Amino acid sequence: MGLEQDLNETLKRAMKEKNQHTVDVLRMIKTRLAERRTAKGFAGQVDDALVLDVIGAYRKQLQKALVEFEKAGERGAAQTAQLRFEVEFCERYLPRRLDEEALRALVRERLGALGITDPKQVGRLVGDVMKTHKGQVEAADVKRIAEELLKG
Repeated sequence: MGLEQDLNETLKRAMKEKNQHTVDVLRMIKTRLAERRTAKGFAGQVDDALVLDVIGAYRKQLQKALVEFEKAGERGAAQTAQLRFEVEFCERYLPRRLDEEALRALVRERLGALGITDPKQVGRLVGDVMKTHKGQVEAADVKRIAEELLKG
């Protein structure tokens, strides 16, 4: 069963169980998928990679909003709880993120493999790592670690 069908089944189950938090997050994901499907220039199939990309982008947006609501203190407390739930829900479907140590090892290995010694070439490294580990790493973290390794 594809990821999109799995989301549909989970939505049906949540609706039957009257689990409004889950229904809300799934409807938002489905809306974003529909937007991507109807976007100008889209002429492909909706496959698991696209669904994961949509969920990942949504999670990233939620994390940014979560920071803002946490700054609001008491006024944002209710919204913060909902956002945390939605972030955790999205993470169920996304690949596991690499921890700091594993990411450092990966960056070190790719630096050697690509023969990069100049900090000006970090962009090439970031592109290489993101192609093979999309969803598992953040580009900013790869860049930060690469620059640290090249300086020291």
